[in-house]
Amino acid sequence: MVQENTKEGYALKVRVKFAKEGAMKFIGHLDIMRYFQKAVKRANLDVAFSEGFSPHMIMSFASPLGVGITSTGEYFDMELKSATTSSDMVKRLNDAMAEGMKILSIRQVEDGKASKAMSLVAAADYRLKFRETAKLPENWKEKLEEFKAQKEIVILKKTKKSEKEIDIKPWIYELKLTDEGLFMKVAQGSASNLKPDLVVSSLFNYLQKDIPSLITYQREEMYCMVDDKLVPLDEIGETIE
Repeated sequence: MVQENTKEGYALKVRVKFAKEGAMKFIGHLDIMRYFQKAVKRANLDVAFSEGFSPHMIMSFASPLGVGITSTGEYFDMELKSATTSSDMVKRLNDAMAEGMKILSIRQVEDGKASKAMSLVAAADYRLKFRETAKLPENWKEKLEEFKAQKEIVILKKTKKSEKEIDIKPWIYELKLTDEGLFMKVAQGSASNLKPDLVVSSLFNYLQKDIPSLITYQREEMYCMVDDKLVPLDEIGETIE
C-alpha cells in the first residue's frame, strides 16, 4: 500500500533510526549525510526536495556522532512525497546499506520545526568498555559513588576566546558500573550538550588516575522530553502500516 500526500506543498515526515558500527564509526557526520542521500536514491524512496535553484533532499539529522564512536541509536528525519509501509522502507534501505550500517525503524512523525529530531534531543545513553588490560582503581565502585555524591562536578571548558568553569553534575542523569566499564545517561542537544569523554576525564581526575588508553564508546539511544519524562525518539510517532 502506498500512502500519498493529498495537500499541495505537504510532505510526509518520517523518522529513521539506524545503527552505525564497525568501520563506519570512522566516517564523519558530513559524509554520513551524503551517504544516506545516495542510499535513499538507491532504495528508490519518493523523497521530497526543497525548492529553489539548488534543490536538495529534505533531511535533518539529530545530534551528530563523534568520529570513532559506534551507535545503535542514531536518527534522521526525512520528508517523502509518498510512502509504502515502514517495514517495506526499512527493507529497501537496508538492501542499500554498506556493512556496519543498519536501518532499525521508520516511523511517521508530526511536521514542524518544533518536532525536528535535532531540536527534540534532550539526552543520550552511552556505554563505555575498558580493555581487559586497563588498570582500574581499587574500590572502583565506592570511588564512583563518592564522585557522584559531590555537590558539584566542575570542569574547565575551553572556547576559542576564553576558558570558564562549568558544573556538569546537573547534566549527568545516570552513571553506573557495568561488567565491562561504565553506563551513562547525559544531557545532549542544543540547550546543554555533555560529551561522554568529559565525564570520563572528570572522573579519572577525581580518582587521580590516568585515563585507560583503550576505551570504546557506544551511543545506545537518544531521548526527547515529554511531560517532564525522557522518552526514546523512536517511541514518538506511528508505524506506517
